Amino acid sequence: MGCRRLPGPVLALLLLLHPPPSAACPAACRCTPGEVDCSERGLLGVPWSLSANTSALWLGYNFITVLGPRSFPPLPGLRLLSLAHNRLELIHPQALLGLGALQELDLSHNHLSVLTPDTFLPLTSLATLNLGSNRLGQLEPGVPGALPQLRALLLQDNPWVCSCSILPLWRWLSHNREKVPEKSLLRCRAPEQLNKYPIMAFGDESFRQCQDTSLSPQQYISSFIIGPFSFMASIFFCTFLGSLVVFYHSLRRDSHCWRRPRVCRVH
Repeated sequence: MGCRRLPGPVLALLLLLHPPPSAACPAACRCTPGEVDCSERGLLGVPWSLSANTSALWLGYNFITVLGPRSFPPLPGLRLLSLAHNRLELIHPQALLGLGALQELDLSHNHLSVLTPDTFLPLTSLATLNLGSNRLGQLEPGVPGALPQLRALLLQDNPWVCSCSILPLWRWLSHNREKVPEKSLLRCRAPEQLNKYPIMAFGDESFRQCQDTSLSPQQYISSFIIGPFSFMASIFFCTFLGSLVVFYHSLRRDSHCWRRPRVCRVH
């Protein structure tokens, strides 16, 4: 018996009554339309079976330590991502690729000590970044500088090292006070004499002893040329001076021998 083709209207009606299955919710998570809550599930990594239409993803209070390259599946509609209260120590520069629509990122209460601007370059729409309660002793100003839409940066409760290395961050903070709502809570942890001192209380005079030791390409070329030249000149000068001393002592010896020939004998 041949197979009959269903009329177009009948097929459309069947598809409406039985729509194709949507992406499954990760087994360890709770899902509602557009939102996935994977908090407090003992996760060691990001679940991969996430729907592409996810707009909010909560991954807080887990045991995630590293975000490697492309840790997330393509999530073009993701607006909010929370990784608070994990054990994050490292975020790969390509970990957040595919999250270009992200507007809010919470990385607070982790173990982050180093962050690079490259990590945040894909987040062209990010407006709020929470880095509070980590282990940051310093932060490259290129990190917030990589976020063109940034409106709020939270940095409180980090062990800031208030040495000359914090000068670039202090300059950025001074010019972007409106973007740091908790700026009064930024306090030094080291050195000991500045413990709990407010970072924003520093002024230009506080950094007078900090000299910019970076060299321009022209200065590097000059030092490359002058260094060997100075070395060769010093060798030549020492050789010349030594020759003069030997010549002087030779003259004195010849003069002495001419006056007292019996004393000077050739052995």
